[in-house]
Amino acid sequence: MAKVKTAYFCQNCGHQASKWLGRCPSCGEWNTLVEEVLEKEDKKGPLGQWKSVSLAAKPKAIADIKYEEEPRIVTTDGELNRVLGGGIVQGSLVLIGGEPGIGKSTLMLQIALTLKQRVLYVSGEESEQQIKMRAERITSNNQNCFILTETSTDNIFRQMEEFDPDVLIIDSIQTMQSSLIESGAGSVSQVRQCAAELMKYAKESGVPVFMIGHITKDGNLAGPKTLEHMVDTVLQFEGDRHTTYRILRTTKNRFGSTSELGIYEMLGTGLRQVTNPSEILISQREEQLSGITIGSMLEGNRPLMIEIQSLVSVANYGTPQRSSTGFDNKRLQMLLAVLEKRGGFRLGTQDVFLNVAGGLRVEDPAIDLAVVTSIASSYEDAFIAPSVCFAGEVGLGGEVRAVNRIEGRIAEAEKLGFKKIYISKYNTKGLIFKNYNIQIIPVAKLDEVFGDLLR
Repeated sequence: MAKVKTAYFCQNCGHQASKWLGRCPSCGEWNTLVEEVLEKEDKKGPLGQWKSVSLAAKPKAIADIKYEEEPRIVTTDGELNRVLGGGIVQGSLVLIGGEPGIGKSTLMLQIALTLKQRVLYVSGEESEQQIKMRAERITSNNQNCFILTETSTDNIFRQMEEFDPDVLIIDSIQTMQSSLIESGAGSVSQVRQCAAELMKYAKESGVPVFMIGHITKDGNLAGPKTLEHMVDTVLQFEGDRHTTYRILRTTKNRFGSTSELGIYEMLGTGLRQVTNPSEILISQREEQLSGITIGSMLEGNRPLMIEIQSLVSVANYGTPQRSSTGFDNKRLQMLLAVLEKRGGFRLGTQDVFLNVAGGLRVEDPAIDLAVVTSIASSYEDAFIAPSVCFAGEVGLGGEVRAVNRIEGRIAEAEKLGFKKIYISKYNTKGLIFKNYNIQIIPVAKLDEVFGDLLR
């Protein structure tokens, strides 16, 4: 009888050791090494039809290498096309992760039902009836979408040899199990082995493969870190399950930029593409209220116009409160100090509450000018017209500093119908004002902004 080969794998990072260790030498976590059976001696691999013999590689001058643009499958989902860099690349391996219930399976099933190509949707978590129920809610039936409920990679590859799909979707990689590994589904060695088999299939057949992955309680993708290194693209589906909006981010992309993002709205009929994100971030109001301004921020490469709301009131309980939602509280403290020292606002006895509408978390310093103007507007109880927006960083000296990609911010404000935009005068170098139908007001100090709008 053949001897069973075992090794110890870290359940956090996937590090392999020949013996048990209390602490993983790679990631430093304690008690994460688990013994797993490596492989069986008498099993044949599931990729027999994909085995290939390659000659030894030889060095080649980069000038002699012929490059052709990767063919892409353009889907009906414009947000997904943008995030992937223009569409689905043939033979690519894409990993998408997110919180439970965030909508990963819904997004993938929606893509499968709208593609014209033959799609095989492999589910290891749901039955055929469950998938059919969701498909009826999302869209009408698609004759090109086929469902397979299976967890064994042997059976999956056997079915694909007969079916020959154009696109493969695996839901999820943690439920797949290879016969080459003895350990249970979801273990480090199983996830790595199944992903390696799918990668080999994708590269040698040219069929794009989507893998849905679980995440840990820390928000990281479950399984070994090598899983993210193996795939071509890593997508992160984010959002609060208690709100309707979702964000699809790219954390790795070998075929495009990692700065793009897609925004969706979760409805009863599936995910709706939000082509104009500012529509959900700027509230529609009829009455004139103080403390509300519009600022320009960048989310990846995408400019967004967001609403800043402030409330300044007298502190009746001793120490004044400084509270912010969606904005860094330490930066708020700094901006309040600048307003008091450089702007002459007596905020030491005032409670200050700041909110970024829409539930976004803003880290772009270009939103500083909108924040200080919003606070000053609430302090003075002065109304600022909703047709005015701001894009500038505020320094400790009260100066308005330049921000990056100012042309994109101005173009977005113009597209949304704003009449004026306040920017730093140091951003005006090379900027041709005549090309815009929006009034661009360059400023150098906060006093110039307040004198124009509040006093």
